[in-house]
Amino acid sequence: MNDSRYPLNRVHPTALIEEGVELGEGTAVWDNVHIRRNAKIGRSCIVGEKTYIAYDVSIGNYCKLNANVYVCAGVTIGDYVMLSAHVVFTNDRFPRAFDKVLDGLASSEPNEETLSTVIGKGVTVGAGAVIGPGLNIGEFAMVGMGSVVTHNVPSNGLVIGNPARLVGYVCTCGPVLIHFIQWEKDVPGATYTCKTCQRKYQKVNEGIREIAGPGQK
Repeated sequence: MNDSRYPLNRVHPTALIEEGVELGEGTAVWDNVHIRRNAKIGRSCIVGEKTYIAYDVSIGNYCKLNANVYVCAGVTIGDYVMLSAHVVFTNDRFPRAFDKVLDGLASSEPNEETLSTVIGKGVTVGAGAVIGPGLNIGEFAMVGMGSVVTHNVPSNGLVIGNPARLVGYVCTCGPVLIHFIQWEKDVPGATYTCKTCQRKYQKVNEGIREIAGPGQK
C-alpha cells in the first residue's frame, strides 16, 4: 500500500512521513520508518524498517539504508551509498539533555553547535558502525562493521576498529586493493590493479586515485 502523496513509490502503511519530504521515483520505504520534515531522498532508494531520518537530511539516488539506521540532522549522503543495519550518525561533540541554565530540556533543533557530516558517493558503512560528528567520508570508502569513526576517511579508504583506523584502500568495486602498511612503503606514483575488475590506481600523497576504468589499459 502506498502513501497517496507518493504514487510512484512503495510506502508501507506504518511509515511516518512528515510534510515537505521529497521521495524520488521508485524509492521504497518499509515498515515503521520515520522521515522528518523537509528531508530529501533520491530515486530508487531503499529505506529499511525502523529507520529514522531527521529533518532536512539529504540522501542521493540508488542508496540502501538497512533496518534501524539512525540519520541525524546535518547529514548529507551521496549517490550509491550503503548504510548497513544499526548504523548511527551523531552531530554534537558535547551533547546535554538540558539547556545551558538548567531550566528544562535542551531544544532538539539544529544550532551553532550542530556539526555537518558528508558521506561521499559509493560509500559503504558496515553494520553497527557509529559515525562521529563533523566528518567527511570520501567517495567509495568502506567503514568496517562496529567501527567508531572519529576522523575523516579518504576516498577508497578502509577503516576498522574503535576508534576506527585506516588499514588500507579498497577498489571502487569493493575488494581490498592495497594494505596501508604496504601503501606507506610505496613511493608516490606506485600503481595498483584490482584483481576483480581490473581498475587501475596510482598512489598520491593523500591516498590513491583511479587512472583507468574496468578493462582499460
